[in-house]
Amino acid sequence: MKTIEATNFIEQIINEDIEAGRIQAVQTRFPPEPNGYLHIGHVKSMLVNFGTAEKYGGKCNLFFDDTNPSKEKTEFVDAIRRDIEWMGYHWAKEVYASDYFDVIYDYAEKLISDGKAFVCDLSPEEISATRGTLTEPGKESPCRNRTPEENLELFRNMRAGKYADGEKCLRAKIDMASPNMNLRDPVIYRILRCTHHRTGDKWCIYPMYDYAHPICDYMQGVTHSLCTLEFEDHRPLYDWVGIHLGFDPKPRQIEFARLCVTNTVMSKRYLKKLVEEGFVHGWDDPRMPTIAGLRNRGVPPEALLDFCTRAGIVKANSECQYSYLESCIRDNLNENAERAMAVASPLLLTLKNCEGGETEAAVHPLKPELGTRKVRFGRALYIDRADFSDDPPPKYQRLRPDGYVRLKNIGIVRCDEVVRLGSGEISELKCTYFSEEEAAVAGIKAKGTVQWVDAETGVDAEIRQYGCLLNDAEYPGQDFGERMNRDSERIFSGKAEPYLAEAADGTPFQLMRMGYYKKCRGEGGGLVLSEIVSLKDSFNKSSGR
Repeated sequence: MKTIEATNFIEQIINEDIEAGRIQAVQTRFPPEPNGYLHIGHVKSMLVNFGTAEKYGGKCNLFFDDTNPSKEKTEFVDAIRRDIEWMGYHWAKEVYASDYFDVIYDYAEKLISDGKAFVCDLSPEEISATRGTLTEPGKESPCRNRTPEENLELFRNMRAGKYADGEKCLRAKIDMASPNMNLRDPVIYRILRCTHHRTGDKWCIYPMYDYAHPICDYMQGVTHSLCTLEFEDHRPLYDWVGIHLGFDPKPRQIEFARLCVTNTVMSKRYLKKLVEEGFVHGWDDPRMPTIAGLRNRGVPPEALLDFCTRAGIVKANSECQYSYLESCIRDNLNENAERAMAVASPLLLTLKNCEGGETEAAVHPLKPELGTRKVRFGRALYIDRADFSDDPPPKYQRLRPDGYVRLKNIGIVRCDEVVRLGSGEISELKCTYFSEEEAAVAGIKAKGTVQWVDAETGVDAEIRQYGCLLNDAEYPGQDFGERMNRDSERIFSGKAEPYLAEAADGTPFQLMRMGYYKKCRGEGGGLVLSEIVSLKDSFNKSSGR
């Protein structure tokens, strides 16, 4: 097996293992727990696990850590499979921790027989109270010195369901004075009467993740167990299990920095709370950082991989700006999304001296081979209400009374009259039209250019615009309730050119001066334009830009 040119510290370690003859082939695993939907942080883990195996010509398994049946569902298993496939990855084998429950149990009996584990009668609260602190050692359980024979009998009684939940547990016998709190006689089995999504009610005891993790890796033939940085302090326990169970070769755990993004909830516990408490419409809400939400929003998978690749595989935790993610999405869509026009807040504009006509617009200005689309315009048009002001601020370059503005692709108009309703609201702008040739002859210039939609042929469109879920950029380590952006979704009744209604559902478009949007169908079959990302880095959710 050959080494490759290392581009990160993980590859450097793997190269050292290859050169030392410790491994013959690279085997990794992508290990989600099926207790929720995957989020953008898992994309980085996919990139690390699947990508590393692929670089070395190795294999990567999809490994479901299903050791906590109280939170796990088949729904989440199906969603995880769907997300991985959408990202373009393929696993060698689909494996579950529950596949190895019998083996994990047998290994526990081996630890007991070897005097390396004991059944403890202390409650979870009592165990926590006796663990000690970072500066003080913990206190040994009064059950610690039971004989292996007694522990085996008690452990088998635990499996037989003779005790209540929490009445007893199995703990590894390591060192209550260890500076690493994870080595202070950790719990490796607990009693939990809960129906498992795969094994049903076969078991009433379940292994803890830190104990099951190295066993499942070994049983799969994993050479490098690639984990996020929060597992660094757990590595000594990972190694302890492997050493005392005689694993040869023992898998090697390597930790890398997880992906953190500002203004975003990046915890499945909090994401679940968002769904259950109705802050969002579901796990696939376009505002959610879940892969399902990003897919529903219209974000290309290639943009997510580009973002994670640019963030890099490093050892130290850091935060990526949400605007950086948007930039990666924008770069991809700028290359691939067709162009069209829509207005979020329509304002009628009437051309007093023009019956209309037809113009041609590029389908994609960067791809002339895609040709043009025909756009009809009549005497009555819609512009965005935000593109007119009868009291404009300094340097205003859009339409004003007696002012000029260019309508994209068709010419220049001058606002001659502002028609108002009894309430004072502007209902119509009456304008004089100048073709580009007429404007050049008359010396008429317009600094601003705005989008428009023909009033006769334009179609109704529900336009959805989105902002960040959190108002501030701090990574959420606490409850998010008071930091939620209650205005993160805005819906407008707009107008769009018919070209958008004719497109296939899911097609991305760059809407002139508005942003990148995905074409969808509403519940009644009407046109919906759902924002993917704005045109600018700054988040401006007025009805126009």
